[in-house]
Amino acid sequence: MVTAACPNVISVQLGPNNMASEDICELADSLAKTRVGGGELSFKGKTLKLNTAEDAENVIQEIKEYEGLQALRLEGNTVGVEAAKAIAKALENKSDLKRCHWSDMFTGRLRSEIPPALISLGEALMRAGAQLTELDLSDNAFGPDGVRGFEALLKSLACFTLQELKLNNCGMGIGGGKILATALIECHRKSSLLGKPLALKVFVAGRNRLENDGATALADAFRLIGTLEEVHMPQNGITHPGITALAEAFKSNPLMKVINLNDNTFTDKGGIAMAEALKTLRQVEHINFGDCLVRSKGALAIASALKGGLHKLKELNLSFCEIKRDAALTLAESVEDKSELERLDLNGNNFGEEGCEHIQEILDGFNMASVLGSLSDDEGDDDEEDEADNDEEEEDEEEEEEGEEDDDEEEDNEDDEERGDDEEEDEEKVELSKKIPEPESPPTAAPLPPVDASIFLSFPSPEKLLRMGPKRSTIGAQTDVTDTEKVVQAFIQISSVYRDEQAVKTAVEETVDCLMKKAFGSSVFQADMFVTSLLVRMGLLKSEDKIKPVLHLYGPLLTLNHVVQQDYFQKSLAPVLLAFISKPNVALESQPLARHTLLQTLHKL
Repeated sequence: MVTAACPNVISVQLGPNNMASEDICELADSLAKTRVGGGELSFKGKTLKLNTAEDAENVIQEIKEYEGLQALRLEGNTVGVEAAKAIAKALENKSDLKRCHWSDMFTGRLRSEIPPALISLGEALMRAGAQLTELDLSDNAFGPDGVRGFEALLKSLACFTLQELKLNNCGMGIGGGKILATALIECHRKSSLLGKPLALKVFVAGRNRLENDGATALADAFRLIGTLEEVHMPQNGITHPGITALAEAFKSNPLMKVINLNDNTFTDKGGIAMAEALKTLRQVEHINFGDCLVRSKGALAIASALKGGLHKLKELNLSFCEIKRDAALTLAESVEDKSELERLDLNGNNFGEEGCEHIQEILDGFNMASVLGSLSDDEGDDDEEDEADNDEEEEDEEEEEEGEEDDDEEEDNEDDEERGDDEEEDEEKVELSKKIPEPESPPTAAPLPPVDASIFLSFPSPEKLLRMGPKRSTIGAQTDVTDTEKVVQAFIQISSVYRDEQAVKTAVEETVDCLMKKAFGSSVFQADMFVTSLLVRMGLLKSEDKIKPVLHLYGPLLTLNHVVQQDYFQKSLAPVLLAFISKPNVALESQPLARHTLLQTLHKL
């Protein structure tokens, strides 16, 4: 028995022989009264499909009738271009509007539809003379072009009063980050001319693939603004050059309270740069550098910053950062006077059993044992620090090599010109007189062991799948398609290694094709049950059995996008997938681009 996890507490029974229709959970509640007080009008989670002005008639009427509208919530719906224009018309006289909660409101839309919809809404706010304090466009997979959709709004009088800008999970990329930074700088310039410069307090842009160039551009804007209190930029592929730029920008924002850069890549250089910034900040309460590869040198620098300040610190997350025992002990000692500290997360580092115990003893001596988070995922004490540092130095040298190459060539040419013929002959004689032994050839690496289907399925990885070569077809051949759960499990394991790299992507698609051709081609394969079980595994359906859902849906969603387009796939299953992929869901919200791609395909089917 499976129950759909839909809003509005609606239950759906999906057995092996009956499929969900497209209107599952759709408009389950009537609009009725959506006023929630405080000047807020909410359509949040209504799952409304607003394609035309007629579709949006009830929404428009509610907006028109609401006197003193200050906040409008449109999250969890899907708004088309024509509907957006009609809603915008209703907003043109709402001068009191301050907060626009417009996240996740383009589900299933083509990316090309989003910019014109945003332009219409933005122009309406400008005509109304609204003065926004909060703009939330998170979880809308609009990419770089989408930023163009609200660029004019950001530069206008309507955003001179903006305090909170939230753009989480939007797929902006480097290009979008640069456009956004330019718009913020222009907004600050124009507002400064009126004597009230932009005083942005909260900036959220996690999971946007900003990378170094995007982060550096935004750092320029942050440095200029100078009023930030919270910056959330996790999972953006930022390495130490971008981290260093952000650290420098934070120094110009003395009111900073929250810094969340989780799951980027600091390395020692980034950690040291950020520690220097922390020394200048007096109001910081929450620091999240988890999964940032801060390493021991970076951790020691942060410990130094802790000893000299950060007396209001409540939370420090340095989990999974490859920090060794000695550096961790210094960190533990550095929080002795942090009376407001509530949580210290050092899990997933390299302390070893004795190191973990020593850290606990230090904190216990300060009567702070309760603040230490679990150390259950500690990787153990080892001697790999030198190797890790060497690897990092090699990476840094490679990054610097290109920038220094031209200078080195010029210096070499100058040296050659200064050197006379006689000096060159003398040097040649000296070189010939030296008896330098030939360097030994490095030992030949041992060949990697072969990978078969059982090895891959036990511990899947992209490398293993590639090493299998043509033998990848044996994964499907050895899967018992009469057992639906085994097919689902194999699908999940294959799709989990999906990457954007062409070689890996092709390998995944070829492998899953072998599996699913065999399954759909079998007369005993229960396709309905396969879809049901897959949705459960992806966390989109609730089951009576305690099944742990997949943590990351990027691979499964894009692999499924490939599968549904193949001839072997039963197109009658598409409405079921469409019904559940289009519903609001936390797991799906973390992968807006993959979800958007799949929804586009399903709508075409």
